[in-house]
Amino acid sequence: MPFFSMQRLLLDVLDDVEVDNLPLILSVANLCNKSCMHLLERCLEMVVRSNLDMITLEKALPSDIIEQITDSRLSLGLVSPEDKGFPNKHVRRILRALDSDDVCLVRMLLKEGRTNLDGAFALHHAVEHCDSKVTMELLDIGLADVNHRNPRGYTVLHVAARRRDPKILVSVLTKGARHSDLTFDGRKAVQISKRLTKHGDYFGITEEGKPSREDRLCIKILEQAERRDPQLGEASVSLAIAGDRQRGKLLYLENRVALMRIMFPTEARIAMDIAQVDCTLKLTLDSGAKPPPEKELATIDLNETPFHMNEEHLARMSTLSKTVELCKRFFPRCSNVIDKIMDDEPELAPLQRDASTERTQRFGYLQDAVQKALSEDKASFDKSGS
Repeated sequence: MPFFSMQRLLLDVLDDVEVDNLPLILSVANLCNKSCMHLLERCLEMVVRSNLDMITLEKALPSDIIEQITDSRLSLGLVSPEDKGFPNKHVRRILRALDSDDVCLVRMLLKEGRTNLDGAFALHHAVEHCDSKVTMELLDIGLADVNHRNPRGYTVLHVAARRRDPKILVSVLTKGARHSDLTFDGRKAVQISKRLTKHGDYFGITEEGKPSREDRLCIKILEQAERRDPQLGEASVSLAIAGDRQRGKLLYLENRVALMRIMFPTEARIAMDIAQVDCTLKLTLDSGAKPPPEKELATIDLNETPFHMNEEHLARMSTLSKTVELCKRFFPRCSNVIDKIMDDEPELAPLQRDASTERTQRFGYLQDAVQKALSEDKASFDKSGS
């Protein structure tokens, strides 16, 4: 498309563009330079008068454009000459530590008492700009209010909905974020997420065993939070199928999570990461072969006789149980499929390679169960869409 046609098109829709998308259009106009001068000037004026903070703009725009925005805001009296719209040095030190993935440094800076996480809007910053691991570590500090609003009226969940990272969404929701909170213009997190998701991505069907699209998954997580918001822990009652013995529970949990990883890989990985399963020792069911030296510390044999619970077993049970609980809370249809499979064919959960006719037939049963769940999802989406 010629530059002048693109400029005319963007100018026509500029008034309807969300404020958060203005930096992207401004960047494009700046790259086009003189070819999009009218668009550049108009978009620059809108950004200057917007409520977009300087940290966000600084991350999205080149330094010369930032300088123009700062000078314009100063001349209009929108910012003070002392800080030019930027946060104070103590806040900036915390935000820089987050950008460097250094949560330990954040803890040290907080001990100085110059500011706190809410005053620095540190959780908003981490959710919008940092890795999901950093966000989870910051949440684990327990010193930030997940329902705190930034100057634009966004809660942390609103920012997470814009980020569209399922792992971050689940982390924030499990820490008590209110899905019903509205932005200043009356939108909930699920509405923000839907507006940013393409129609085809939302209504398309995901093949069994294939990763789900993150955009659609975020909407499902937020919709599930709106339909039902239980406290974590209630799902442990459903683990009665594992039996009363601790070893039986461990076997059940290992098998169930392994099956989840095969049937619903994206959903399972999100729940496992939140529960920090990978930080615990994997429990094996095969005691016939001695593992290689480099893997000896990575597994625990459940077939040892007699079986004694120790700290490693308890830690593993806790993380696996939390994984199951998270999936039951945010991915109920996936969990229902796993429930039926575990009830009917518990020995299929490890899904070891086996070319026998019986194994093939049983695996076909699993595929049918997954396909049925996906069909139910599709029917539900079609109904809600109509």
